[in-house]
Parts: sequence; structure tokens; C-alpha cells
Amino acid sequence: MKILSTDLHILTLHNRLPFRYGIVTMTAVPHLFVRVLLEVDGREQWGIAADSLAPKWFTKNPQSAFRDEVDDMLAVIRAACKHAQKVGEQPTVFDLWQAVYAQQKAWAAATPHPPLLWGFGVSLVERALIDAFCKATDQPFANALRSNRLGIRLDAIHPELAGLALADLLPAKPLDRVIIRHTVGLIDPLTDEEIDPADRQTDGLPHSLAANIDAYGLTHFKLKIGGDVAADRARLARIARLLDDRAIDYAFTLDGNEQYRSVADFRALWEGLIADPALAPFLARLLFVEQPLHRDVALSEETAADLLAWSERPRLIIDESDATLESAPIALVNGYVGTSHKNCKGVFKGIANACLIRHQQNQQPDRPLVLSCEDLSNVGPVALLQDLAVVASLGIPHAERNGHHYFAGLSALPSDLQAAILDSHSDLYRTHSTPDGRTFPSLAIVNGSIAVASVMAAAFGLQTELDPTIFPPANEWRFESLGLPI
Repeated sequence: MKILSTDLHILTLHNRLPFRYGIVTMTAVPHLFVRVLLEVDGREQWGIAADSLAPKWFTKNPQSAFRDEVDDMLAVIRAACKHAQKVGEQPTVFDLWQAVYAQQKAWAAATPHPPLLWGFGVSLVERALIDAFCKATDQPFANALRSNRLGIRLDAIHPELAGLALADLLPAKPLDRVIIRHTVGLIDPLTDEEIDPADRQTDGLPHSLAANIDAYGLTHFKLKIGGDVAADRARLARIARLLDDRAIDYAFTLDGNEQYRSVADFRALWEGLIADPALAPFLARLLFVEQPLHRDVALSEETAADLLAWSERPRLIIDESDATLESAPIALVNGYVGTSHKNCKGVFKGIANACLIRHQQNQQPDRPLVLSCEDLSNVGPVALLQDLAVVASLGIPHAERNGHHYFAGLSALPSDLQAAILDSHSDLYRTHSTPDGRTFPSLAIVNGSIAVASVMAAAFGLQTELDPTIFPPANEWRFESLGLPI
């Protein structure tokens, strides 16, 4: 097989709600579609992938302008597309991905682009490649994965998995439902009463945390913390009271978004929280803390020594620090209990990490290890569904989902495409009617979870054919369409 050509197209998305995470508040974002034309045994097949070009996630550089960050993201994606066409014929999907990854890594060495960023480019080519292959061979992703028609060699990523097969370490069948872990951003209102009248939404979708719980029956939550001990403690106490007042059986995670520069800084927050007796029942429901430490220090030897010396530390995982193929194994010996899966960090890497964690869990049954699933404001109809296909195949029971909360369903798509998606994914989407009479597909969240049977029956997530050429080519798209301050 070989990749014959690629193209890029962009849809401008505007948030229905501002999303504050870490050092940035997102109000609009370019949503990129990548296509590859794959030749498999003489047959040509298009494959597609998509992702939002989210500000400040791949670099967390407070000085950089979003316009420059978009240019950098497009540069690494274009480079990966170029490398994909240069590597020529390869025997398997995995071999083709590995060749692109190696060329991208070598190219990036002469640039200032960090691994999380240049790897993003590879991940989009990888996803489109998987989509094309599964379509060309007429099989859903979960089947291609478990039978290893993709040609994955686990020991090529994690040598300690030599001699082990995917079927030894992956679930026998994918999940048919995935629990939504609802994101509570740093400026999200907790109740409708605290929403300023000027900010009230008119689309009929829930806005506040309380309204989302009532509308969707939510039971799992991801709570952003901002690095200010007093402010974080006060906000978490309010959230605890809100959840307890609703008398639901809930669980939650904390997301540090790299706000802490040392273990001592994060420890000050944690010890301030556990010192409050009123928070004890709440903290008993904590599943893990995600990436509290900045990527510059998270996997350092000094941090490892400090974490391992802190015997009462909470369960910590990495996310942004999971930038290379070697990151997860390092984290697992440095005091962390796991990592996150995101398609934007790589599908094959995520699969290998899932197998590594399952293998180590088998070796140490008493050690609580975690493979989570986090979000990059994934929206449908491509990015979200492909992410769900991987999540369900790996058996991750709950996933952070926030695209449906910060964006108005699939309202940005043409009406005929909306109708086609509603028809082919009627378990995942439902028609939402706004007070002013508009309609669009929105996620069908029932009792806090979503059905993914139609996703798993597709080649790779999406049942409907989507032609991204209906959106502007990337080289014609203009940053000004976001409507952001210059």
C-alpha cells in the first residue's frame, strides 16, 4: 500500500460558550479535515480525519499569538502529508505510519516544534490512513484492530511487550456505550442563577453545570483547576455541594492543565484540600488527577524523586507530557499511574499504551493503573466518532467529552450532511429543536452515556461519506473568519 495524495480543508467553528482551560479561553477555532488517497493492492480509496486546531494546547506558550500557533499546526500537518507521499510502498498500515513518524521526527529535529506538536501532524495522516484502509478492506476498525489486519507490532513501540499479541491484551469486544465525563471549565457557570443575562444562550441546550446534569443525567465529571489554592478550593467546595444536593452517585477527575511548576506547589493545593473535613466525602470520589505539573518538569528526575517520596500522593496521570512513544513507560516508573488516550496524540501510540498498562496491571494486580480518555473539544462528524471508535475498542469506560457542550451540535454543517448523519447515526445523535424553530443534530446523552453501535459498525467511526472539499482549502482559509481580536 502507498499514499498517493493528500489535501486539507478547514471549517470555521464558533463556540456557543467560551471554554477556559489553563492559560487560554477559546471562543472560535479552525476545524481541519485531512484526506489521504490510499492505494491498497491496486485499489484506490480516500480516507479522512479531522481535528480542531486548539489554541495553547500543543505548546502552552503564553507569549505566542494564536494566528502563529495555527500557522505552526498547519506547517507540521503539511509536513506529515508530504512525508506520507515520500515514504512509498509499505506492507501494512502500521509500517506506513512508522515510516511517516520516522521522517516527521527527523524533519522536526531541525525545527523548534516540540514532539506533541509535530506528532499531531502524524496523527491526522495516521487516522485518515486507518479510515481508508478499513474502507478499502470493508471492515470496521475494531475488527481490523483485534485481528491485527493493521499489522501492529507492539514491541516496536514498547519492547517489554515482545511476544504478546493484541488479542492477549485488548477486550474481546468493544463497548456499546461510553459514559460521558462532563468538563467543567474554569469559567463555566455552576447554576443558571449565576449566568449574566447578556450571556444566556438561546439555543435551548443546557448551559450551567446544574442544567447539564438535569438534561443529560450526568454521573462523571472532569473539573478544571487553575493553580490558585484558595480559588480552587472554594470552587471545588461549591461543586461538591451542588453534586451532593442532587443525590447522584458520581465520580470525578481533576485536570491541572500544567498549572504547577513543582511537586511542592501542587502538594500545597492537595494538602489544602484534604485538610478540609467538609471535602472528605467529595474527594473520596476522585478517580485521578490529570497532568498537574507543567510538561517542562513533569517527567524530570527531580519530579520523579519528589513524587516517589510523597507516599500519600493522589493518583496522577500524564496527558500533555505524553508526547513521545517513550513517555508512558517513563511516567509509570516516575510516580504516575497512567496516561490518557487522545487520537491527536496518535492512535497506534494509544493502542500500545493501553496494552502496556494492561500488561503491567497483569504483572502487578495490586497496583491501580489508569488509561483515561481525554478530549480536545472533539466535535462530529469525523473527529468525535473516530475518537469514540478507538475508546470503545480499548474498553475505556468513560471519556471526557466537551464538544457538545461548547459547540452547538452539528449546526455548522450543511443541512443535507446533518440529515445524512442523523439517518446513519440515530443512536448517537438526535434532532435538537431551538426555541426559535431551528433544528440540528446534537449528542443523544441518556443517563450520562452515549450509544456507539453505529460508530463501531462503520469503517472508522463515520458511516456517512463526507466530502471535505465543500469547505475552503487550507491555503484559501483566512484566520480572520474566526472573528478574534487581532
